[in-house]
Amino acid sequence: MDAEKHASYSQEKKDVDTTDIPTVAEMKKSIDSNVVCDTDAIDPGAAKRLLRKIDLHVYPILFVVYGLSFLDRINISNARIQGLTEELELYGNRFNIALFVYFVPYILLEIPSNMIIRKVRPSLYLSSLMFGWGIVNMSMGFVKTYPQLVVLRFLLGTLEAGVIPGIIYLTSMYYKRHDFQVRMSSFFCSVVVAGAFGGLLAYAISDLDGHRNIRAWRWIFIIEGAVTAFISLIAAFLIVDWPSQARFLNIEEKALLSRILAEDGGDEARMDTLNKHAYWLIFSDWKIWLGSLIYLGMGVTGYSLVFFMPTILVEFGWKAREAQVHSIPVYAVTAVAMILVGWISDRCKHRYGFIMLGCVIATVGYGILLGQEGLSRDTKYGALFLASVGGYIATPMALAWLANNVSGHWKHAFSASIQVTIGNIVGVVAANIFLDREAPRYTTGYGTALGLNWLGGIAATALFIGLLIENRKRDAGERDYRLRQPVEEVRNMGDNHPSFRFTL
Repeated sequence: MDAEKHASYSQEKKDVDTTDIPTVAEMKKSIDSNVVCDTDAIDPGAAKRLLRKIDLHVYPILFVVYGLSFLDRINISNARIQGLTEELELYGNRFNIALFVYFVPYILLEIPSNMIIRKVRPSLYLSSLMFGWGIVNMSMGFVKTYPQLVVLRFLLGTLEAGVIPGIIYLTSMYYKRHDFQVRMSSFFCSVVVAGAFGGLLAYAISDLDGHRNIRAWRWIFIIEGAVTAFISLIAAFLIVDWPSQARFLNIEEKALLSRILAEDGGDEARMDTLNKHAYWLIFSDWKIWLGSLIYLGMGVTGYSLVFFMPTILVEFGWKAREAQVHSIPVYAVTAVAMILVGWISDRCKHRYGFIMLGCVIATVGYGILLGQEGLSRDTKYGALFLASVGGYIATPMALAWLANNVSGHWKHAFSASIQVTIGNIVGVVAANIFLDREAPRYTTGYGTALGLNWLGGIAATALFIGLLIENRKRDAGERDYRLRQPVEEVRNMGDNHPSFRFTL
């Protein structure tokens, strides 16, 4: 019996490799038995200290990384009103094509990227990608023709593809499910900070127009790309690796983290081996597909506003430099709303209602913008606040909600990448719905955004009902038959395990 147990354990270690959080049993083998014990209650004080330590080391640098990723993705919208359009002749649908070509590799490479990051150190992987896209972004400041711009945008999408799914996967390995939303919302504020900072920076850079015979729009790419490349060198030492590799945690803290996550439902509901059965459980999981539709629907606001807000504000009557500045308050209010709603969501241990709240707020904003004829500039400006707040508070909620409701390393890896892959299809849509010929009303843009917003709302309602029913069936023992499957399948079924309960 001992030999059989040892063989099973050895096979598990081979599958898990060095990138997994150790189970409680594994941690007990590597530390003194009086440090951790299954029967000991977790010290709340120690757990809080550990959480604060993780917060300090995990999110700050990732906030910067994703903020710069988003800034380098959207700065083309700031460059557009600083002379890019005229110099490269981006008339007709050329600007829209330059936007959407980014998403072709960005969408296709997200799942492969998470399969790679699963096997390597995230710190080296993410910082290498960051350095690459910084150089590409800087190179856009030297393009001479429209085709050159399109090629560089394609390369930018290639290098940024693995960033957000990798970050979601990595951070979800450090937190309990109901500690995750406020952190995901706070992290996603990097997007709105990038939008606000992009407008402010573009405003400042406009003074460099003509310096060294270089136009302002070129300085935007050159300066922001150089900053990204430089910070990537620092990020290589600051980005955390998987918990079992984390240099900032000692062995006792790793054991405590393992116990905390196991108590949250992560020890029995594991998926550490990627085999045929695991693939079936992943790709047949209706939660992943509904969660992806939610992210797709809610994500339209983020992409459409950051790509076109400077142009929309110019259409409201502000000059280019004034438009850059007026985008900042929209992002600032949105950031505060995201953090507040995320904090309340974690306190309530609930997601669905807050996603629908965002859906309703965005609907009011888009409704006003669709009926903007005869309205004052201030009213239309206020509607942008509503559309932004509603869309942005729901987007990170969609990401965290799915992450809350899957379990196991491979399930997390695939669910995050599938969700972001499908969700980012909306980037292609957002890049093509604000048409120059429809200015200043942009009926197609606002109407499509409103429709997709409610596609996300319907998908969220379906997911909520499905999870509610599934929890009740598990409470009634209607899923206990799964425990009669072969032991290797029971130990590798992830959230299909009857002990796992879903977050509503």
